[in-house]
Amino acid sequence: MRIAIADDDKEIVEFLTNIAEEQGHVVVGHSDGNGLTNSLLRDTFDLVILDWNMPGKTGMQILEWMENSVDDRPPVIMMTSRTAKQDISDALNAGADDYITKPEDPAVIAARINAILRRNSGSSAMETTAQYGDYILDRIEQKVQHKGKEISLTAKEFELTDIMFRNRDRTLSRRYIMETVWRTNAHLATRTLDMHVSRVRSKLSLTPENGFRIFTVFGYGYRLETLGNGG
Repeated sequence: MRIAIADDDKEIVEFLTNIAEEQGHVVVGHSDGNGLTNSLLRDTFDLVILDWNMPGKTGMQILEWMENSVDDRPPVIMMTSRTAKQDISDALNAGADDYITKPEDPAVIAARINAILRRNSGSSAMETTAQYGDYILDRIEQKVQHKGKEISLTAKEFELTDIMFRNRDRTLSRRYIMETVWRTNAHLATRTLDMHVSRVRSKLSLTPENGFRIFTVFGYGYRLETLGNGG
């Protein structure tokens, strides 16, 4: 999973980054609110961990901005030294999904992060077999069946198929796909990603007649759209 962290205290960013990376997540850190908002416009994240007081935009301003400006808004954990009950209720009412008061034990923070990610990903992401319309994905064998017919995919093609179905109707940035499927933050050649998307689209016959289509979001990434009887 990809997590964005914003805090003007460099040590806090490093502290949270270490916790998240130990859980296997990819982290992008920011030292101010404007940097975070720019990143949210360009990229896809599964979780945002947000400080209250930051230069550029405060945590509360970012929550309001996200509600109005970010499609498929990721869940937000507000992490701050503010302890007043009114502050906590204000943050939750503004759109935060959880609230952690500094300082907190690393094990507790890790548990809260993973709990939010599990809730947001849905139970199907943890299942070994999942069905989407007429498509059945076997995550153990890395196989796909469509209307009873097995479709031959390479390992990367299956991973790309899996991430797109799990995030159907959500626009995924190229960087998100690259870091999730290819597990690298290096620049992936456009041709490589486009070729894999094209192969998945063709092999799975992702057309409106079959309930899904892959939509290209120019300059950003891709979205698997649910159409008609797609599930």
